[in-house]
Amino acid sequence: MSSILFVHARGGPPLEYAVPRMAAHGEVHLLALAPLPQVTADTWRPACASVTEAPPSGGTALVELIADHAERVAAQAVLTFSEYAVVAVALACRRLGLAGPGEHVAAARDKRLMRRIWRDAGVPVPGFAEIHGAADIDEAFRRLTPPLLLKAAWSAGSTAHLTVRDAREAGRAWRLGRSVMASSAEEGYAELHAADEGVSDFLLEEIVTGGIRGWFADPGWGDYVSVEGIVAGGVYHPLCLTGRLPTVPPFTERASIAPADLSEPLQRRIEAASRAAVDALGLDTCATHTEIKLAPGGRDMWLIETAARFGGVMTTRQVEAVFGLDMIGMLTRELLGRPVAYPPAMLTGAGGSGAAGAAGSLVILAADRAGEPWSEQPRWDFDAVDWTDLLSPGSTIEPVRERSLPAGTPMPAYERAEGANTMAALCFLTARSADVLVADCTRIIEALPKALTAHLTTGASR
Repeated sequence: MSSILFVHARGGPPLEYAVPRMAAHGEVHLLALAPLPQVTADTWRPACASVTEAPPSGGTALVELIADHAERVAAQAVLTFSEYAVVAVALACRRLGLAGPGEHVAAARDKRLMRRIWRDAGVPVPGFAEIHGAADIDEAFRRLTPPLLLKAAWSAGSTAHLTVRDAREAGRAWRLGRSVMASSAEEGYAELHAADEGVSDFLLEEIVTGGIRGWFADPGWGDYVSVEGIVAGGVYHPLCLTGRLPTVPPFTERASIAPADLSEPLQRRIEAASRAAVDALGLDTCATHTEIKLAPGGRDMWLIETAARFGGVMTTRQVEAVFGLDMIGMLTRELLGRPVAYPPAMLTGAGGSGAAGAAGSLVILAADRAGEPWSEQPRWDFDAVDWTDLLSPGSTIEPVRERSLPAGTPMPAYERAEGANTMAALCFLTARSADVLVADCTRIIEALPKALTAHLTTGASR
């Protein structure tokens, strides 16, 4: 049986979902660079041939750790689903002569390098400037049109993303952003291969005006989509689109939904844009998650970023539920050098392509749709909510145990600079159609502050 080394770090799909899908194609040896979720250990641990917890390390030492462990278990494939471990795993694969993201992996991780490559290749991106010091901030405001978005170049989950209107505000935000990234690094939510880069490197970019007019018929959708795919030996295979609810200001993701309720011609245009973007990065063999901002009118779009891994949290499960594609199994087989049946073109969910219903993941934040924090911080308790009052007939919801706080934990206060780091829980939903799922998620967001405490009020009145 083939031997697979899976490098676990923060982020990525839950182990209870991911590990059994890898184990269907070989022996999985798990190397943990982050704490393991014991709440689901009864599901993922029996699917592992071995489990090793590694002490924290970075740089060359981390690459050596991964490569040495791969040799110890005679791994024929090494992979990770964590944004923070992608670079280290890619370098280890190159050292071992195994298939992996390749020598250009940093282009799918460092947002500054990514934008330079896209700009030079004619891929549409917002205007941007790299920030290494205070003088760069002043120059950025002379050249770009404010307001601008400050981004940490190596961040994920909208961490350290702040909107700024002038150089003075940007200077304060840059200091706050570095502090947020340093705190995130202590929790393992930062680049593992080069921790200093993950904390210090930023860019400012123009905020392009997105809009769903000409794209979506339903007003509940957000103005950007993601293309999920796999690059195999340098050949890009776009697989499907996922849509979003509007982000929580400044740009924190709230919900991911499959399928994206767009016409097939519009999806084909997005597919072509994602192909140009991914091809320009020069990746070898890896998953891809490409985010695209939509402009009003159904014509223009801008590339936000591409990652050399699958979309976070429940994206892989959503795609399997809706399109029948086990993307984790497909990538595992590709890395092992086995045949993989890729769709001849991206699946669109239209024209009888086989999409079944809709599936989504909803991030539970203590903020309303406008990004205003809740006035009170109730305790998170999935079972305390009467979900039948919030869901449409036939819809379902379940908590993602690995991504949710224990019942009774106070909801973390929403902080814009912290982004998804203030998440209290993640829920997986299904519905009979994408528009129904959008309506369900919207209803939950509006009702949840009261729904979490309704049982207390009912109990007191008895």
